[in-house]
Amino acid sequence: MSLSDSRRPAVSAPAVEPWLVACLCAQWCDICRAFRATFDALSGRHAEVRFRWVDIEDEADLVDGIEVENFPTILIQRGRDVLFLGATLPNGAIIERHLAALRANAAATPIDGAPDLLARLGG
Repeated sequence: MSLSDSRRPAVSAPAVEPWLVACLCAQWCDICRAFRATFDALSGRHAEVRFRWVDIEDEADLVDGIEVENFPTILIQRGRDVLFLGATLPNGAIIERHLAALRANAAATPIDGAPDLLARLGG
């Protein structure tokens, strides 16, 4: 290495923003209980994405400010930006399509005012 090489500023790779897919459900919901195994299987197929099952009653502090009107409600977040928040059919393929489309679209528009669930989970 020459002297001039040592004076160049270090170039670091761009930070990779974490992804989160959260399923907001309730233990008493039969549909949620039946969907849990499918959701857990999605997690196994996407090791680079954090998947989190959130019981909205047992972990009410995590979902404070998030309107859950139906089950399952899915939240997909990139970094601090919530890109999808809504009820969906309890179907793993649908969630995978949402996730793939959002991951392919770097310019996806965040939902205004959506709480940062990733930060609430500790990053």
